[in-house]
Amino acid sequence: MKTTHKTISLRTKKCYDFNNLTEEVRKFVEDSKIKNGFVNIQSMHTTGVIFVNEEEPLLLSDIEKNMDRLISQEAEYNHDNFKIRTVNLCSGECANGHAHCKAILMPTSVVLNIVDGKIQLGKWQQIFFLELDRSRDRQVQIQIIGE
Repeated sequence: MKTTHKTISLRTKKCYDFNNLTEEVRKFVEDSKIKNGFVNIQSMHTTGVIFVNEEEPLLLSDIEKNMDRLISQEAEYNHDNFKIRTVNLCSGECANGHAHCKAILMPTSVVLNIVDGKIQLGKWQQIFFLELDRSRDRQVQIQIIGE
C-alpha cells in the first residue's frame, strides 16, 4: 500500500467562487503512479467546501441562488455578535455566520475511486472547492491511498 499527499493553495475571489480542481487532482493521481485505490480531497476550512457536480453556468447560478434562499447572509447570527461571542475570535474577524451555516449543507471532503490509474468520474462530473465566505487564501489537501 502506498500513500502520497499534496496541498493545493488558492486565493478565492468572493462568496460563491467555484474553483474547479478536477485537472489538478487528475494530474496528481497520474503522477502518483497509483493504479488502484482512493483519492480524498479535503477542504482545510469550515467555510469552504468540496463537492462533485457538473460545471454548467446555469446550474452553478442555481446552487448560489438556492443556498441564499435557504440561508440568508442578511439574517441575524449569534456567531456574528462580537459583543457576546468569546470563542474562536481572531484579528480582523468578519461576520460570517451565514457561511458556517451553509457549510453544514455540503461536504468538506469527497473520496473518489482510482481504477487503472484514473479517477472515476462520470461524464459531466467535476471536483470543486466552493468558497462560502469572502475572498481569502485557502488550502485543499489531497491524499491518495492505493497500489
